[in-house]
Amino acid sequence: MNATPVHAHISDAIKAPDLVRLAPNLYVARFETMKVYSTLVAVERLLASGRIRPGATLMDSSSGIYAYALALACHKFGLKCRIVGSKTVDKTLMVQLRILGATVEQVEPQATLKLDQSLRVARIRELMAADPDLHWMQQYHDDIHYCGYEPVAELIAAGVRGAPLTLVGGVGSGCSTGGLACALREHAGDTELIGVQPFGSMTFGCEHIEDPGIIIAGIGSSIPFRNVRHALYDQVHWVSFDYGLSGAVALLREHALFAGLSSGCCYLVARREALLNPGRNVVFLAADTGHRYVEGVFAHYPDALALDGLQPTPVQRLDQLRLPWSAMRWNRAAFEPNVHPLPATAAQSAAAH
Repeated sequence: MNATPVHAHISDAIKAPDLVRLAPNLYVARFETMKVYSTLVAVERLLASGRIRPGATLMDSSSGIYAYALALACHKFGLKCRIVGSKTVDKTLMVQLRILGATVEQVEPQATLKLDQSLRVARIRELMAADPDLHWMQQYHDDIHYCGYEPVAELIAAGVRGAPLTLVGGVGSGCSTGGLACALREHAGDTELIGVQPFGSMTFGCEHIEDPGIIIAGIGSSIPFRNVRHALYDQVHWVSFDYGLSGAVALLREHALFAGLSSGCCYLVARREALLNPGRNVVFLAADTGHRYVEGVFAHYPDALALDGLQPTPVQRLDQLRLPWSAMRWNRAAFEPNVHPLPATAAQSAAAH
């Protein structure tokens, strides 16, 4: 009998996902909070390389799970943590961050996500100018954040075998899906990568459509992220808030898995992929638990739609995107946000299934 591992810090205990089989060829990589593993590896490498010194202050912009991951990493390695967030930081997270020793500064509410993100970045630049010893982690731009997903890919490759692999995940900063896809393509063959986006996100050219619900936190963006490597993605799916809510409620109802809103979006897409492609194993990422979505999502469970009745609109061009769910075969095309039209390799491809 294997001994239960004893960890030196709580971050090491929660950093890896649990793999759960939901259907014959459908799996979830369920994280308590996804960015802990990659943040621990990034900070460890920054210390080892001398880019940061013991006792340094690490800073970044975040209103969600990256803020928590950075605070945990700083706690483990004896570093100081500073977060520039928005007013949307929920009370539960805020209390945890402050008890962990993080300094949290919230910018004033803005009319749009773009203004909010831009204001946070501007504030970070002000702080950097005033104190050059601060280290800006740049989760959206520094590719050191890719490194922490290599061991997660090894775990997935070892646990999900017997068929070609499809990975489904929210794009966000690009590191989780990008880092996992790069490593899985080394360990598990030519893994297919499906990125999930909210409407209103510019990352894959959907800033012209506004979701009347809400932009889904964590998987979209209103400013370019250098860590998104568009040429890694085989498909992209855009999912509305209402459909994401339906996916999250179904995930809890059908599988007793309490996960966040982006997990609901990914479940919706992955469930369909697994049904359409029984010869492939489909793994989707559940980035966090559902606790901070109780009021905004799960309390509205009577409004959830049955997933069997939901289908995406297949599109070949970005100007064909439409609510509530669109899908495009991206075919690993290069792309620059805000530069249109879509590159020919993607624009000429067939619609997703």
